[in-house]
Amino acid sequence: MLGVVLGTDVIVTALGSATGGSNAVLREAAHGRLTPLVTPALFLEYEAVLKRPEQRLAHGLGLRDIDRFLAALASACEAVEVSFQWRPQLSDPNDEMVLEAAVNGRVDALVTHNVRDFAKGAARFGLRVLRPGELLKELRS
Repeated sequence: MLGVVLGTDVIVTALGSATGGSNAVLREAAHGRLTPLVTPALFLEYEAVLKRPEQRLAHGLGLRDIDRFLAALASACEAVEVSFQWRPQLSDPNDEMVLEAAVNGRVDALVTHNVRDFAKGAARFGLRVLRPGELLKELRS
């Protein structure tokens, strides 16, 4: 089974389209075909972003809906302890926690729509950075 770290952008995009690649990645996780790895900081980032008023409005979801979604996501995730931090590695300091989860979790891939910003930092640790559609192609081959 593949272990992956999902960028916050993938989580947000998954809620925006029931038929898109990001949503399909979450469905694969719900069916046990891949395991999202998270640190507490990364999961709290998911929650903070999803609960922003503009995100709730964009997705037509209330706080209870977001809480239910996060509970379902948490049940599919595996916790990663951050033993090492190598900051800074990326141009956006807010992305560092995503890379740290991937490195400390020894994942098979970091999944994001923001490949360009992660590519150089991830390469330093031998991590693959994939878009959701690329991950889905791998899972189906």
